[in-house]
Amino acid sequence: MSDDSINTPFAPIVELDRDSDVPLYEQIAKPIADLITSEALKPGQLIEDEVSLARRLDVSRPTARRALQDLASAGLLSRRRGAGTRVAPAHVQRQLSLTSLNADLQKSGHSTTTKVLSYEVFFADDPLAEKLQIAPGTELVSVRRLRNMDGVPLALMHNVIPSEYAPSLTELSSKSLYSCFDARGIVMHSALQTIGARNASKDEASLLDIEANAAVVTMERITFDADHHVIEYGDHVYNARQYHITIPLLAQNS
Repeated sequence: MSDDSINTPFAPIVELDRDSDVPLYEQIAKPIADLITSEALKPGQLIEDEVSLARRLDVSRPTARRALQDLASAGLLSRRRGAGTRVAPAHVQRQLSLTSLNADLQKSGHSTTTKVLSYEVFFADDPLAEKLQIAPGTELVSVRRLRNMDGVPLALMHNVIPSEYAPSLTELSSKSLYSCFDARGIVMHSALQTIGARNASKDEASLLDIEANAAVVTMERITFDADHHVIEYGDHVYNARQYHITIPLLAQNS
């Protein structure tokens, strides 16, 4: 689909049964949802606005607004002032494991790009040294990156890495962090990871191109080698409308 067609407002065919018990906003939302889930409409496709939709279908503006808002709440549409109503980017469904986000996305058929936002060398203070189980004053590298999936911002990634393990800025500009580790022969053995959720800060919302105070998924991870030396500390933020985590559970015999 060309950029011109994506940016041309799409007017979905909707047949309304005004004698039905099904609310009109649901009758409007369902065919649009079917087009999105069947991938007949591609991510980024512009949808006609609620004023045009209401006029064309001869319904009230609140009815059209409710239909589009319900689709947005379900993660199928993205509504932003100035950008219009568009089909939301595909969701990332990710198994909880010690893997590279970049590799997981590419295995799922997505294209990825990464921008290094900052690269700084500093020395660990006492609280950070205790958190990372290293000596105070240890030289560290702090890297902040923005990961895009199919041209749409997905994750803000902040990593702190002992200098002895840290890739260069040049390496990180062309490879994922874990690919750099692999190239250096650094083997990840285990990790402690915490998953959470909160509202995006103003800076995060701007970089991720989401609404102010929109929900984000958070991930904090400390990764160790086989000798239990810290390889890296990650503090990442993901667009919650695009990112989901699957946690396998096994029953234990009583």
